[in-house]
Amino acid sequence: MAEPIKDKVAIVGMGCTKFGERWDTDITDMIAEAVDEALKDAGVELKDMEAIWLGTQWGSQVVEGGVVTGTLLSSTLQTQYVPVTRVENACGTGAESLRGATFALAAKAYDLVLVVGVEKCKDMGFGGLPSVWIGRWEPVYGAFGSGPGRYAMAATAYFSKYGLSNEEGKRVLAEISVKSHYYGARNPKAHLRREVTVEQVMNAPMIAWPLGLFDCCGVTDGASAAVLCRTEDARRFRDDYITIKAFGMAASPGWGKEREDFDFTYWDATQAAARAAYAEAGIKEPRKELDVVELHDCFTIAELIASESLFLCDEGKFKEQMTDRRAYYHDGEMPVNTSGGLKSFGHPIGASGCREVYEIYKQIQKKVEEPSRQIANVQMGLAHNQGGHPGKFVCGATVVGTP
Repeated sequence: MAEPIKDKVAIVGMGCTKFGERWDTDITDMIAEAVDEALKDAGVELKDMEAIWLGTQWGSQVVEGGVVTGTLLSSTLQTQYVPVTRVENACGTGAESLRGATFALAAKAYDLVLVVGVEKCKDMGFGGLPSVWIGRWEPVYGAFGSGPGRYAMAATAYFSKYGLSNEEGKRVLAEISVKSHYYGARNPKAHLRREVTVEQVMNAPMIAWPLGLFDCCGVTDGASAAVLCRTEDARRFRDDYITIKAFGMAASPGWGKEREDFDFTYWDATQAAARAAYAEAGIKEPRKELDVVELHDCFTIAELIASESLFLCDEGKFKEQMTDRRAYYHDGEMPVNTSGGLKSFGHPIGASGCREVYEIYKQIQKKVEEPSRQIANVQMGLAHNQGGHPGKFVCGATVVGTP
């Protein structure tokens, strides 16, 4: 019979690079930067690592030969025959890497392992992620070929379903962007470190209506890392470690965009992953039991719908329960993306899942770099990633907290 993973594995060290347009660094430099911080944080050395998980989506594009295996990491760090597992699961890559390492420790295959997530998106040769080839050109269906196009359709569907005027809906999204930039400006490792106003967001150049420039996350370079062990061994390394409470991972069958009854206003894979994670962690009321959430806000509408799909507020009630109450700020009822989120901290695909856990780790330890972002008495948090586009998602929900 399957056993829950709750509290069996601990995170004893974490590292994260500065996110941004890292023209001054190679992908290997960022790996070394994140790993160095994680190892020092745990008080261990690279030679102590018995296995490594490397999460990267597009690493193959910036490595000579066009393919990437675990040797990207082993050659960078010069590890001697240590097993390196390369993981890719779209924007859920970081969460999937942590999950694989956790299960290996729980199975007692290893005692001490390393997880690394990295992406060098700015060296891809184009201004954003690749568009999805759809095989034919149609005025509506063609919008599904890009991230902004698909999420824009989710936004207009949400406005229509819940009776928001175009002006009201755009203002709700603008408030999310203002909040993200507020925290990004206070995070020394964030990509976008400038506050914006609601008026600036609403009047910004349009990308895919109603999503403007400040509704979309940037193209970012960065890396994150974590050192993990079984919980019974954690005090050998530190007292203020955190433990893995649960993983929820779900992949939707992908037919949403082809179905006439699919309304784009909820993430089915996110709901499935959240339910699985909450059940394993013993969470019955997430909006009361979670102290902080780092969720996948690649676009402002993604934060809105993910908040509802993670059951942080009721469906169709985001404006009333989150925006109007300022509930998603660090001193609110349900803090969300107090790091700046993908929107302002940045979204190097393979690094994001681990980076989100890094924020919760620092919040629990009360070691957030800028005190104005510190949430009081954090005991448990959720990191959420989703890869793909509305109607075709892979989603990871990772719950971590105090022992």
